[in-house]
Amino acid sequence: MNRTACVLLASLTVVGLSAQEPTDRERALLDRIARLEQRLAAVEAKTGIAPSSLDPQLAPAASVSSAAATIVDSPSLPGFAPGTTLNFNFDGYYGYNFNRPLGGVNLLRANDVTSNNFTLNQADMVIERAADAAAGRRLGFRLDLMFGQNTETLQGGSQNEPRPQVYRNIFQAYGTYILPVGSGLTVDFGKFASALGFENNYVKDQFNYSRSYYFNFLPFYHMGFRNTYNFNDKLSLQYWLVNGANQTEEFNGFKSNAFLFTIKPNKNISWNVNYYFGQEGRALVPDLNPGLPILPTQPGFSVTPILPAPNGREHIFDSYAQWNTTAKLILAAEADHVLNRAFMGSAPARVTGFVGYLKYQFTPRFAFSNRFEYLSDHGGLFSGITQALKEDTGTFTYQPADGFQIRMEYRRDFSDRPFFLTDTPGLLKREQNTATLGMIWWFGGKQGPW
Repeated sequence: MNRTACVLLASLTVVGLSAQEPTDRERALLDRIARLEQRLAAVEAKTGIAPSSLDPQLAPAASVSSAAATIVDSPSLPGFAPGTTLNFNFDGYYGYNFNRPLGGVNLLRANDVTSNNFTLNQADMVIERAADAAAGRRLGFRLDLMFGQNTETLQGGSQNEPRPQVYRNIFQAYGTYILPVGSGLTVDFGKFASALGFENNYVKDQFNYSRSYYFNFLPFYHMGFRNTYNFNDKLSLQYWLVNGANQTEEFNGFKSNAFLFTIKPNKNISWNVNYYFGQEGRALVPDLNPGLPILPTQPGFSVTPILPAPNGREHIFDSYAQWNTTAKLILAAEADHVLNRAFMGSAPARVTGFVGYLKYQFTPRFAFSNRFEYLSDHGGLFSGITQALKEDTGTFTYQPADGFQIRMEYRRDFSDRPFFLTDTPGLLKREQNTATLGMIWWFGGKQGPW
């Protein structure tokens, strides 16, 4: 008879005894239960096996509370490995461009590219089992599936991929293993979001709804190895060996490299210093899929070389810092210098500039953010022409409930030359003013930024 049965039987007996005086047989039964309880307690004391390990229903109250807290902090999917979370995100917006551009096109935008249009920007599903050596999990995995307009801008366009159809909906997919080296060497392999630039993909974690020029210009993702080592709580180093910038499949036979330093002098300041270099030119004529394959059963593969093949290098110097000045005020800044040559002896094209950020949290549910940036595009590396660009963006964020945000934003872009589209063919303006209403829903077990 296990302990659960003993307790149940004792309970039933007590209920029965409450109605009348116990008989001699009932007294003998109670004595027997008491002896069994004593024997079981002696066995537990000798073996060290706790009652909760025999029957979860008998766990002490403190253990139950602790388990409940663990479930809240690190929820897992039923039937999956511990620590696995399933998460969903929906991001949509309505924007209006006061230039009323033909085609409703907002130039130089990454995630709010249409005007006067209800737009499904992103619908995402994220499955993650984060590696955690302290919890005994050296293996990890992450998969981000993305659907909507951003797949064309961020990843699924022919400007990024030789075969965009194959990878269109996979924003991230990588496996992780923490090697037992020093404090732990974390090795990721697969497709992962770029850490170049202050801003990232998921709107809920960003200061503004729209993205900066530098988010649109710097790489969105990479495919290859990402290695991270934390020397201590103040300094960490990443090294990447990847196919290139925005290349799930290689454009050429050259692998790109990156070194990223994260410095945290105290809990309120974080500073990143990054250097990326590689050969980013295409070596083959694109053979886009869909279309008739030039090779049997191999749509999208090209064997037609570009002659002479571009062999110039791209260098990205990127640095950004965040300072939590008070519990309500956050300041951040970014500076970038990018140099690219089509061929080794070519004159370089350059992008240079900076971004400044401010976020003030008035209440837990209401915040205001402002961003100002300057970008000098010498040789048209970003915009296609040589120009100096500026933008100023103000964003109000209202979060009526956990997992739901409303963003109201006004943004002004301006250039030192006519560049932005209007409602008249061939007529360009130096400025572009937009107003945007964005709405974001998310839920799942993943805690903190995605």
